[in-house]
Amino acid sequence: MGEASLSELLGIWVEGWASTRHYPVQDLGAFKTVQLTDKSGDWEAFAANPNEQEFADLASFIAEAPQRLLTVLTDDLPAYRGLAGKHSLAELAADQELMIMDFEGKDVESPWLNDDELKLTTEYEDHSATVTVATTDGTLAARGHVAVAHGYAVFDRIITEPDFRRRGLGSFVMRALTAAMSEHDLDQGLLIASTDGQHLYHHLGWSDVSGVLILTNPGNLKGGSLSD
Repeated sequence: MGEASLSELLGIWVEGWASTRHYPVQDLGAFKTVQLTDKSGDWEAFAANPNEQEFADLASFIAEAPQRLLTVLTDDLPAYRGLAGKHSLAELAADQELMIMDFEGKDVESPWLNDDELKLTTEYEDHSATVTVATTDGTLAARGHVAVAHGYAVFDRIITEPDFRRRGLGSFVMRALTAAMSEHDLDQGLLIASTDGQHLYHHLGWSDVSGVLILTNPGNLKGGSLSD
């Protein structure tokens, strides 16, 4: 597998992310849009370093409905903030990062949960898996999702509940998800992480690929972000 471009990595991530959430995906010219069926019901468009004309076309699509989102992968935030202002788009978030992990030489065996109070459950669906860690009485402690897309494992919604943090469960869930996908002989993983998550993933050997800028219409600033 040759080295993928940023646009290719974004397309792979979108496909895997949408798969874990059962979101419909449609093409908008050269770009992907995803219908956020469990949130606004409207569309989020994705682009990697679009040029000015491409950005203008995407901005027109976002302007058609108040709750639409535009997510741009770029490390040139000032340039795209300028374009956003030119097209009357507002910044929703800019603190996330697309990250990548090379699985070669990494441990993909199922991890051991060294806590008698907690139980690991792994559920499979097509080319995806969900991992949950819960107490014996069913209280959720941590969870995460992963899907296979074009030879990559795409991780999503890796969450540790507040009462169970600082017990290594985030790392455990990531290892369990990686093990769940081991039969697919995957070479690399992708995810988009918040600022808090980036510290964990750097510790686990993940590398930064690109910044993430999420834009919307000014009246929609109370909305969420793609990692929710």
